[in-house]
Amino acid sequence: MGDPQAETNDSERALPPVRQRSAELRLLVPALATGAAGLVAASLSLTGTVDPSVTLTIAVVSACAVALHVLLRFLAPYADPVILPVATVLNALGLTMIWALQMSEAEPAHGDADRQLLWTVAGTVLCGATIALVRRPRRLTMYTYVIAVAALLLLLLPLSPLGIEVLGARRWIGIGPFTMQPSEFAKVLLVIFLSSYLGRRRTVMSLVTHTVRIGRVKVFSVPRARDLAPMAVGWGMAILLLVGTRDLGTSLLLFGTFLALLYAATGRKSWVAIGLVAFSAGAYVAYLLFGHVRNRVEIWLNAFDPEVYGRPGGSFQVVEGMFALANGGVLGTGFHDGFAQEVFAADSDLILVSIGEKLGLTGLMAVLVLLFLLAERGFRIALACRDVFLKLTSLGYAFLLAFNVFIVLGGATLVIPLTGMTTPFLSAGGSALMANWVIVGLWLVISEHTRRPQESFSAGLAPNDPSTEVIDVRRVPRRPPRDGR
Repeated sequence: MGDPQAETNDSERALPPVRQRSAELRLLVPALATGAAGLVAASLSLTGTVDPSVTLTIAVVSACAVALHVLLRFLAPYADPVILPVATVLNALGLTMIWALQMSEAEPAHGDADRQLLWTVAGTVLCGATIALVRRPRRLTMYTYVIAVAALLLLLLPLSPLGIEVLGARRWIGIGPFTMQPSEFAKVLLVIFLSSYLGRRRTVMSLVTHTVRIGRVKVFSVPRARDLAPMAVGWGMAILLLVGTRDLGTSLLLFGTFLALLYAATGRKSWVAIGLVAFSAGAYVAYLLFGHVRNRVEIWLNAFDPEVYGRPGGSFQVVEGMFALANGGVLGTGFHDGFAQEVFAADSDLILVSIGEKLGLTGLMAVLVLLFLLAERGFRIALACRDVFLKLTSLGYAFLLAFNVFIVLGGATLVIPLTGMTTPFLSAGGSALMANWVIVGLWLVISEHTRRPQESFSAGLAPNDPSTEVIDVRRVPRRPPRDGR
């Protein structure tokens, strides 16, 4: 990651210590206007009038966004000004699409949209709580292994009596009338655990290695067992639990994020190659063990085969989704036309397909630009961070979001097998939405910590900060000379 002093200087140039709340407000107004315009257009197109539920949705989303903005003015005035407006407009577009899909069905209703609005309120509350409680994000490193254990417990919950199996995957738990996907919150915790561990051990792991040679030819380098063992055990348990619940999409997402963080911390490409080989071997074993995985691979390879298309659990979902995308064309069919609402999971797993049909390629590209703009802000914050832990945490969440979008869109277009994952901020479902708002809160806290003006000391850390190991040699008393020398 380079010299610490150089990182400090770069961060000060990249993110100047300027209060950014006025800029955030100027971006938040058009973001809310865009969300409101989408909801009103959908309502006028489908009902001929502005439905009262649409008015309520606009009011609630606006109130939540303004409340977060006011909170940031008091608690995080130097936080990134782009993240909140982009997250808000994506959330509003997701609500618009879920409402329109439900109202386009044979029996119009907006119950799912109302539930998504409830999860939006819960997500913004969690975001505000994160901003208020995690004032010094560096202190999260004090609970590295506690966070790891909490993440593993969350991954274990679907295997408990609370677990619910749906379409071959056991990734949900049921609590009364509500269901929750614990792995969404586990992802947030696992990134913190990996960033904390790699932040502490990155120098040793990148320099102290064992070299594997064939004759005199160097093949690759591997870390010492003492450096990699704790992380490998924790991560291996997480992957095994995910395979046990057959949530292979999340397994792919987390393992990819793990490799990205490992490479960012150590700069060793050989470890990424080893990880890809290991994951490929694990995926092949899962293919041999689970009929659910074999079915997904067969759908990927032979989606348009009539036999594969017509059988129960066949390729009809992904094929209909591709036809819906083609039907949208460049400008889309509009909210009142098309057949995306008839595709299974059109408001969750295939929400991008629904957007592509209703809003066309133009609308889909605009949404993808917003998603990757959000990821770009995460990468930008990571580049500017003075602290290695915060740098890796911000980078991990940015990669998590970008890779998540690739997995969803790649599955819908048969670039990779369809995994049944949700799109951040857009898809119906409370667990993913709340977890993503927590990530937004952490990004805002980290960017506030990075931008906040402070007296520089060596690598940008305060002189009396217990987390630093830097010693000011100018204050070390000199040893008195011996024998008059």
